[in-house]
Amino acid sequence: MSITNTDAGIDRVDVRGPRFAAWVTTAVLLTALIVSAVSPQAAAIILALQAVIFAIGAVGGPRRHPYGKVFATLVAPRLEPVKEREPVPPLKFAQLVGFVFAVAAVAGFGFDVPLAGVIATAFALVAAFLNAAFGICLGCQLYPLVARFRRVPAERPHIK
Repeated sequence: MSITNTDAGIDRVDVRGPRFAAWVTTAVLLTALIVSAVSPQAAAIILALQAVIFAIGAVGGPRRHPYGKVFATLVAPRLEPVKEREPVPPLKFAQLVGFVFAVAAVAGFGFDVPLAGVIATAFALVAAFLNAAFGICLGCQLYPLVARFRRVPAERPHIK
């Protein structure tokens, strides 16, 4: 994914990259759900691999995200120039949310609670599909609320 630095100091990425990654993620999660009907253990392995992908995206951002690298290498050169960009921090947060759901799904399948695995996978699948098909990133929508709680309050003046 093509990253640039804005005047505000926030990295931005071509919006098509995260949507491409969301399509791949949708396919992986749908595959995991289908496989879970036959083998919860196989579904857990697929989801564990996807959890690693989410973790890379959450920590490294779009530059290091494996699906983002595929987009940047194979897809982006064939597209018209970038017209729209979005900030990187919400994308990293969305990957963290995906990671949490993937880990919950792995735990569900791994601890023989397949319904929990299916539900966690389904939540992640809905989020990935909304992003892929409609450009609605649920994690990105939650990011401003979470970022607001993370801010350190301004230091108050000392009263004597």
